[in-house]
Amino acid sequence: MDDYVVLRVIGEGSFGRALLVQQESSSRMFAMKEIRLPKSFSDIQNSRKEAVLLAKMKHPNIVAFKESFEAEGHLYIVMEYCDGGDLMQKIKQQKGKLFPEHTILNWFTQVCLGVNHIHKKRVLHRDIKSKNVFLTQNGKVKLGDFGSARLLSNPMAFACTYVGTPYYVPPEIWENLPYNNKSDIWSLGCILYELCTLRHPFQANSWKTLILKICQGSIRPLPPQYSCELQHLVKQMFKRTPSQRPSATTLLSSRCVAPLIQKCLPPEIITEYGEQVLDETKTHKHNTPRKMGRSRLREE
Repeated sequence: MDDYVVLRVIGEGSFGRALLVQQESSSRMFAMKEIRLPKSFSDIQNSRKEAVLLAKMKHPNIVAFKESFEAEGHLYIVMEYCDGGDLMQKIKQQKGKLFPEHTILNWFTQVCLGVNHIHKKRVLHRDIKSKNVFLTQNGKVKLGDFGSARLLSNPMAFACTYVGTPYYVPPEIWENLPYNNKSDIWSLGCILYELCTLRHPFQANSWKTLILKICQGSIRPLPPQYSCELQHLVKQMFKRTPSQRPSATTLLSSRCVAPLIQKCLPPEIITEYGEQVLDETKTHKHNTPRKMGRSRLREE
């Protein structure tokens, strides 16, 4: 902690605190996650996993990792500070005024690029929600908070334990079924629905009713001002059967998202990240029949 000055607390949770800090040697601002280390060795190892996973995630639409260290019974994870707040704050600030479709698609495309990157590395985020999607003042969108993330042993592996936020948890989790990257896609669908309606897709007065609504999977249509393509995208992400949900690559190849990929990635790294994604989405689109056949629904 010697090189960092704590400016203020910017978030608190079951894990501990999120702090805004300034590095004395560079005068740069960073976000620092302060995690209370548990007493057992296995739990300490689990706490360290977030730093290890975050260090591997180098992408313009993922909050950048700087360093991690331990001191006085705490794990500190230092990462990029996103000065534009998070999507949940943006939604609340609207006070009922709907976002224009081009703004929604711009943000959604950037989140998809981040999700596509982690899924290619066999990482499940497991807590995708509007509060964990961060913005910068210059319009960049970044997926963050990998405290619940899980690395799968192979691309076709499934996981069995889940720790996400109830409003965003897919039906297969409530039904105690194994799950894979398609659980993140459901949660991503919840974010897209929130951006279009300014409210959660599933709302209830009790957990029991909420779980029932999620397992039924029926949602109210988006406001009529949004395009048919956007309506279709949301419906696909809320398919009850996980294998029928699109992958992140499929979402990026969709008609309303694909044209935005090059605009969303910074020019200096479009060659490094953009061409690969664009090639994948073009190939995927070329191989996809017009009707929603099995080839489009296959696991990625």
